[in-house]
Amino acid sequence: MLLEEKRKELVEIGLRAINEGLTTGTGGNFSVCDRESGLMCITPSGVPYIKTKPENIIVMDIQTGKIVEGDGIPSSECDMHRIFYKYRTDINAVIHTHTTYASTYSCFRRPLPAIHYLTAFGGLEVNCAEYATYGTVALAKNAFEAMKGNNACLLANHGLLAGADTLDMAYGITEQLELCCKMYLTCMALSSERIDPVILPREEMELMVERFKGYGKVYEKHDEEI
Repeated sequence: MLLEEKRKELVEIGLRAINEGLTTGTGGNFSVCDRESGLMCITPSGVPYIKTKPENIIVMDIQTGKIVEGDGIPSSECDMHRIFYKYRTDINAVIHTHTTYASTYSCFRRPLPAIHYLTAFGGLEVNCAEYATYGTVALAKNAFEAMKGNNACLLANHGLLAGADTLDMAYGITEQLELCCKMYLTCMALSSERIDPVILPREEMELMVERFKGYGKVYEKHDEEI
């Protein structure tokens, strides 16, 4: 079986997303690429995550989109994953979900501002891609444009897209941005007196983006004494 370990990893991340409430049924899609072989693995279309097996994961050629191996049909959003592997070498895993709060906020069709420093997992702010029908090349191109320089974007009236070096990192971005969307929507709901939440300044967000590059990897010793 080609890329067996990566296919198992996708099965596990799908189950994790179901168990932790980041997706339901067959919603969303997950993928990972193998730079050495030029292939990508993506979850199949129409198969519930709780029933997905490694052999159901579809292996595709990144450059051509040709199916190489797999028992089933690739996710309808395979081009939206493939475009990142083809043109962004910093992204080796992509997660697309229809999480409640991110999907809700995407209906406003505007960027998610720096409501919390955790927004920096996605970028200085998280852009919202222009609307296009799901499963189309147009949506793939819109998402790629919206995510330039960032690790995530919203998809208008649709959901959330996150990309990173590993599946675990992409999953973490998804978790944090869903939380940020929840916080921002809550703030909007509480703003009955037209009092808007305070957005963090760009300088602080630039600092957060840099700090998160070493998150979980480097111990940061402060110059100042406590």
